Amino acid sequence: MAARKTKAVSNDCSELIDALDAIEKEKQISKDVILEAIENSLIAACKNQYGKSENIKVNINRETGEVKVYAQKNVVDDDDIEDATEQIGITEAILRYDVHDIGGTVDVEITPKNFGRIAAQKAKQVVVQKIREEERKVLYVRYLEKEREVITGIVQRYSGKNVCINLGNIDAILMESEQVKGEHFNPTEHIKLYVVEVKDTPKGPRITLSRTHPEFVKRLFEEEVTELQDGTVEIRSIAREAGSRTKMAVSTNNPNVDPVGACIGMNQGRVNAIVDELRGEKIDIITWSDEPAVLIGNALNPAKVVSVDVNEEERTAKVLVPESQLSLAIGKEGQNARLAAKLTGYKIDIKCEVD
Repeated sequence: MAARKTKAVSNDCSELIDALDAIEKEKQISKDVILEAIENSLIAACKNQYGKSENIKVNINRETGEVKVYAQKNVVDDDDIEDATEQIGITEAILRYDVHDIGGTVDVEITPKNFGRIAAQKAKQVVVQKIREEERKVLYVRYLEKEREVITGIVQRYSGKNVCINLGNIDAILMESEQVKGEHFNPTEHIKLYVVEVKDTPKGPRITLSRTHPEFVKRLFEEEVTELQDGTVEIRSIAREAGSRTKMAVSTNNPNVDPVGACIGMNQGRVNAIVDELRGEKIDIITWSDEPAVLIGNALNPAKVVSVDVNEEERTAKVLVPESQLSLAIGKEGQNARLAAKLTGYKIDIKCEVD
């Protein structure tokens, strides 16, 4: 009967090594890392049995999986033994371990009965934990690479006013504060989202998503416009009031390329694809200029301006427009002027031209 138990334990040990070899190959988790973690967990188990673990060592044979427990004891004179769990007399040290020096140490095997079974249980716990940790790490690295990029998610359900989104390997929440006012999503609907931030947590990566971020529009254009992808055209500035209007300034170093036209596309195909994704949000695309007066005049599009007087030191500008263009330049509830100010970085004062 005892022989069968020994054989079963031996089989458990070899099966452990085989399993770790397979995990190392499949999930790229180091076998030595897992074995070291198992050894540490077994030391803690020994502490429960022996009352201390400071001098306990656990060794798992990397080839066979056999587990042995040792107590490291200090060699003292036979008459000086005070704690037999930590000390061994010189006579015993010489006879059993061939250690002849007082003050030295010896490793005394103290492997408990049925310890192979305990080791197998602990090993299972550690392996499961390590696999979970590694999978969390892989997910974190995968989505960290998508930070500040656009990804596609599938709407799962509403949780209050927040939306649960499935990203393929992980679920995330689109908070109410990151939703465009008035947008509503149906379950199983595919939507695009901007990854604002990815944080590593004990429960896995926490992903902050947004559909209101100005960079969301920028990334959508970069996906749609090949001239932005190859660097022929560059987005220099962007200002957005999500769900209502976006202003974007673009430039190019290629005199043969119209940067605004490239972003709009033939028959407005490129810009319309983005407007559709943004559920009808208006987009004004203007030409960037290094001359503040020209840039500010362009930013107030679609209004026509008469003159722009710029104070670069105070970052202010006085703009004159024809009377017929005043309401257009200011925009509904001041939106056009407000976005132009965000886009250019100038405080803009718009006045009507006096006849």
